[in-house]
Amino acid sequence: MAKHTSGGGRLAENRRARHDYEFLERYEAGLVLLGSEVKSLRDGKVTFKDGYIRIKDGEAWLVGVHIAPYANAGPLGYGGGHDPERPRKLLLHHREIVELTRHIEQKGLTVVPVSLYLHHGKIKLEIAVGRGRKLHDQRQALKDKAMARDTRRELTRTSKER
Repeated sequence: MAKHTSGGGRLAENRRARHDYEFLERYEAGLVLLGSEVKSLRDGKVTFKDGYIRIKDGEAWLVGVHIAPYANAGPLGYGGGHDPERPRKLLLHHREIVELTRHIEQKGLTVVPVSLYLHHGKIKLEIAVGRGRKLHDQRQALKDKAMARDTRRELTRTSKER
């Protein structure tokens, strides 16, 4: 029998979203998954590529995220042979869906998946409301990050010399 850990382990991260968007708000959502999708996620076989969140009929859906089929799942087994690109329902509170809808209706804002992780044995999705960065903003963010890294490196170097 598999042991469920209470700690959270990061399964996958959407690094592209961190580069392309400035995050304004973050939410935690559960996912409605098939058995073979859970196994595949635990193996890290997920690609966010052009994933986004769509609100339809008062429900939130994860669209455009590729979860590879689990190699050991049979075609007739529970969730075996799932469609890798299928939309997946997100489990959110009604008020959170209303807030997300309000954000999506604003010009320039979108809701993107940020990361998948384990929380008390359950797979959770971190989603964020983001504003797209312009190319010059992306370059400036990279410069700031490099400057902070160099400063940190110099501080550790001088503290080791003492």
